[in-house]
Amino acid sequence: MAEISKWREKITNLKKRKSDAQIMGGTNKLAKHHASGKMDARQRIQAFLKEGSFTEVGQLAGNEVDAFVAGIGILDGRPVAIGCEDFTVKGGSIGKAESAKRYRIAELALQERIPLIMFLEGAGHRPPLPDDPPSYRTPGDLQAQADASGSIPLATAVFGPSAGHGALSAPLADFTVMTKGASIFTAGPPLVKASLGEEITKEDLGGPGVALQSGVIHNLADNDEGALEQIRTWLSYLPSSAWQTPERLAGSEEERSVEELLDIIPENPRQSYDMNDVIKAVTDIDSVFNIQSMFGQSLITCLARLGGRPVAIVANQPQHMAGSITVEAADKATQFIQVADSFHLPLIFLTDNPGVLAGSSSEKAGILRHAGRMFLAQHHATVPKIQLTLRKAYGFGSTAMGMNPFDGQTLNLAFPGVSFGAMPAKGADDATGADQKTRDALREAELSSGYRSASSLSIDDVIDPSQARNMLMRGLEIASSRIDGFATPKQRTMNL
Repeated sequence: MAEISKWREKITNLKKRKSDAQIMGGTNKLAKHHASGKMDARQRIQAFLKEGSFTEVGQLAGNEVDAFVAGIGILDGRPVAIGCEDFTVKGGSIGKAESAKRYRIAELALQERIPLIMFLEGAGHRPPLPDDPPSYRTPGDLQAQADASGSIPLATAVFGPSAGHGALSAPLADFTVMTKGASIFTAGPPLVKASLGEEITKEDLGGPGVALQSGVIHNLADNDEGALEQIRTWLSYLPSSAWQTPERLAGSEEERSVEELLDIIPENPRQSYDMNDVIKAVTDIDSVFNIQSMFGQSLITCLARLGGRPVAIVANQPQHMAGSITVEAADKATQFIQVADSFHLPLIFLTDNPGVLAGSSSEKAGILRHAGRMFLAQHHATVPKIQLTLRKAYGFGSTAMGMNPFDGQTLNLAFPGVSFGAMPAKGADDATGADQKTRDALREAELSSGYRSASSLSIDDVIDPSQARNMLMRGLEIASSRIDGFATPKQRTMNL
């Protein structure tokens, strides 16, 4: 009985320590946090995961309550690793315990080949106090996240102010989302004022209007629940790691004609339309998840399903700058293509653009460099690629969109009446000073360029627009042995 009594004493002590570790910032700080309409760190984890599935890691780290909650739980039937900054404890800042736990959870995620999710709301590293013991050199958590990049899915949500070291988890991630009222920056307003003399609010420094337009953050959510749901949705298209292939949904839709494309796409190549309508028509019902729609708006990047298979779609958007490839659009596409390639998502290119954006502003912004990097990402992608030109594709705009023949495409398709070339006929007229006879010949060559490309096998086939969905699905079936086969990670190079 004495031995049992000792065990009970030890267990009681353990329970107290764990209870103390979960008090977070205390009743008052938690109440203030909840009053702002936000969840606290532990509530976010509980809302995200299957109830009762969270196994905490490092709960007793440090000598007091720390500002970082980490562990592994079940999401939609598979394990995921989570690290969550706790703003109610020292503003969510990073000390020794937090730094070690951040490294540990990233290390575990890669070791177990499961996604890593970071929830950010913190002030970055906090300076050590004079009587703190010295810190010894240890691996950094950002190093661990960088090592995991391309091998496991990385997602980040920003729920409040996020600064400094902690904020860097966002640009390292494959997908990022922030809530309205949140902000992200290198340094917050007080440090900006102290170092630069600039007075600025958190919103103006790194709120959604800045972070989404700069491309640092991909998507915006109305609230905490919305951000959690976006990450949950994004993960549903991806395997748990690059050692696996994406899961095909059972009972998926079959082939069907899409006659509505004849009404959606104007025959006049100078008339705009919404490419989102095309994507919605050719993909499975309610399967489209748009990524970074507020940045580089002349190009659409989204995840969707075709016949139940997850795919990554890169599409020109004629409603914005006629679908031209801008610096921002190229950057968006480069990162999106790399993520798709890392996790074995087939790439579908829907092409309708007048080329890479010309003009002095575009050139000063380095459009050739950015478009070149988009092309490199597309060219080096080893996943199945299917390219479909809807109306036009000129110059390097066609190359960046994967239209060049023999560049690893499973299928290279076009609608009837498409026009290809180094530049539109009107531009060629003006550039060469052509007479009327030559102008007519250039225009005729432009109109027949699709069939000339088909005759020389520069494209595989000219297809009826109503059969677009069916042909895309057949391309995926042709490549099914690669899509569903053995998977291994590939080295990702960041084209920043």
